[in-house]
Amino acid sequence: MTMPTTPQLNLDFGGPITVSELTRRIKDAVESGFPDVWLVGEITNLRIPSSGHIYLTLKDKDAQIRAVFFRSGSRFLKFRPEDGLEVIVRGRVSVYESRGEYQLIVEYMEPKGVGALQMAFIQLKAKLEKEGLFDPARKRPLPRYPQSVGVVTSPTGAAVRDILKVLRRRAPGVRVVIAPASVQGDMAPAEIAEALNNLNEYGKVDVIICGRGGGSVEDLAAFNSEVVARAISASNIPVISAVGHEVDFTIADFVADLRAPTPSAAAEVVAMSEEALRESFAALAGRLNRSVAAELRLRRARVDSETRGLGDPRRGLQDLLMRVDDLHGRLASGAVRSLASRRDKASSLMRALSGRSPAREITSMRQGVSGLSRRLDLAGRGNVRGGRDKAERLFARLASLEPLAPLVRGFAVLRRLPSLEPLTDASSVAIGDLLRVQLKKGGLDARVEAIYTEDQ
Repeated sequence: MTMPTTPQLNLDFGGPITVSELTRRIKDAVESGFPDVWLVGEITNLRIPSSGHIYLTLKDKDAQIRAVFFRSGSRFLKFRPEDGLEVIVRGRVSVYESRGEYQLIVEYMEPKGVGALQMAFIQLKAKLEKEGLFDPARKRPLPRYPQSVGVVTSPTGAAVRDILKVLRRRAPGVRVVIAPASVQGDMAPAEIAEALNNLNEYGKVDVIICGRGGGSVEDLAAFNSEVVARAISASNIPVISAVGHEVDFTIADFVADLRAPTPSAAAEVVAMSEEALRESFAALAGRLNRSVAAELRLRRARVDSETRGLGDPRRGLQDLLMRVDDLHGRLASGAVRSLASRRDKASSLMRALSGRSPAREITSMRQGVSGLSRRLDLAGRGNVRGGRDKAERLFARLASLEPLAPLVRGFAVLRRLPSLEPLTDASSVAIGDLLRVQLKKGGLDARVEAIYTEDQ
C-alpha cells in the first residue's frame, strides 16, 4: 500500500482567480498527492446505469466518499457489488470539477473477508436457486443404454482421454461426439455454452458429459459462470457435470441433471459394461422363465380341476352299453324259455291226443295245437319286437346323456371368464362381462352386449 504524500498547494495566487481555476489547482494537487490509495468501506447508494459504469459511496461509521468504477475496469469483476457489502478498493483520489467534489476513481475491488470468486459463487448460486434452476423436479433421468454420448471439454486435456478410455473398455459400441471448448480462461464460459448449444442443434446424442479435470478455484471459474449454468439448464439433452473436484461443488453441478465426481466416473455412469448387461439380461430371462413356468402350472391345475368336475363321459356310456347287452340277453333267454314251454305243452297234448281214438277229438286237438302254435309264434314275435323297441329306447336315452352331444346340433357351452363357471341363467351375468363359448370344434371368447329374459 502506497502512503499518501502531503499535497503541496500554492496559496499565492497573485490576485483573485476564478472558481474553475481554484478547482483545477485543487484537482491537480489532490491527484498528485493521492495517486494510489487502498480503502476499506461499506457500499451504499450503488447505481449502475446503462453505460456500465458503477457509481457508489464508500462509508464507515464517521465518514463517506463518493466513488466511480468505470466500465473498462468493472467488466472484469468476478462478483456483483451490492449495497451493504463491505469491500476493499484500490484507486486514486480525484476531483469532479463540475460539482467541486472529490471522489475516488476505483481501479480494483474485492469483498472484504472472502475472495471475489467465492463471493461471485455465493451470489450466483442464490440467484439461480431463486429462479428454480436447481429444483430436483427439473432434473431428467439419464438414458439407461445410450447409443451416442456427447462430450464438452478441451480436446487436448486429460479429461477427454479418461472418458474415451472408459467408454472403449466398458461400451465399445457407444459412439462419442466431442464438442471442443476451452475449459479455462476468459473465453471458456462462452465456448462451453456454445459447445452445449451445438450438441443440442446436432441432436444425435443421447446424453452430454460436460467437464474437465481438477484444478484451483480460479481454474474452475468457467463452471461457476452464469452463461454455462444457463446453457446447461436450456439443454434438451440430459447433461452430466463432470468437473474433477470430488469435495467442492460448482454451479454447473447444481444445474446439471447429474453430478459425477470425475470425468471417468461420468463415463462409467453412461456406459454399463457388457458383463453387467449380460448379468442383467440373464436375470431378466430367469424371471421370465419362472413366470412362464408358474403360469403353466396354474393353468394345468385349472384344467385338471375342471376335468375332475366334468368326469369321463365314456365311463357312463360303457355302463349303459353293458346294461343294454344284459337286457338283450334276458329278453332272448325269456323268449326261448317261453317257446320251449309252449312246445313242451304241445308235445304233452299230442301225447294225450295219441291215446284217444275218436278221429273228431284228434282233429279237434290238431286244430287246437295249430291255434296254440300260431299264438305261440305271435307271442314270441311280439316279445322280440318289444325287447327290440325297449333296447332302441335305451340307446336313444343313452345318446341324450352324452354331455357334448348338443354341440353337434349347433348348441354351445358358455362359461364365465376368468372362473370358467358354466352358465345356465342369463340374469347371472352383466353387460360387458367376458364369456368363453365352447363349440363342437374349438371355441371363442365373447363380451355380453345385451341380456334377454324368458318373456323377451
